[in-house]
Amino acid sequence: MKFEIKSWINGGVLFSCETESLKLAVELAVKSHANLSYANLHNANLSYANLSDANLSYANLHNANLSYADLRDAKNVNKNRCTPLLVLCDQPGKIRAYKLVTEKGVGPFCGGIFYEKGKTYTVADADCSEAQCAKGISLATLDWCMNEWQPGYRILIAEFTAKDIASIPIATDGKFRVKKCKIVGEKNLKEIGLIT
Repeated sequence: MKFEIKSWINGGVLFSCETESLKLAVELAVKSHANLSYANLHNANLSYANLSDANLSYANLHNANLSYADLRDAKNVNKNRCTPLLVLCDQPGKIRAYKLVTEKGVGPFCGGIFYEKGKTYTVADADCSEAQCAKGISLATLDWCMNEWQPGYRILIAEFTAKDIASIPIATDGKFRVKKCKIVGEKNLKEIGLIT
């Protein structure tokens, strides 16, 4: 199938190729050093795409799925255009988000901390890079937790402040890291429609 990556400024074709998906077309464009400045990648599913060394200045990445995309050394990515969760950095006072845990209270992907209501947790050496998965306390939006939820999992309510944020990865799908948070509650899975 032929894919064309067009400019959102004038509609001109920045790169075209025959391949199986837009994601592969974007990766081929990056490998061939195509200039994707002003590329219209609105709503593109680029999850797990290798975009290292890509020039994405002024690219339209609105609603693009960049979860787990390799953005190392990508040039001119304006995280403010594709990372709505950056709003958390400007919140005064206490902020709440969610922690997905197993039945036993540990994170389902990178266990290690046993989370209990009323306790405060700190990871002093949390990774502050924009990597998707790294050391720290992973929190998320409620929809992210619900999408990753499996029978037996629980969704805890965590409280933190803007200064506790370690990283909000570029174009995150809802997950971010904090250095410190307090578990203040637990969502009722019946009330939010996960169980009957």
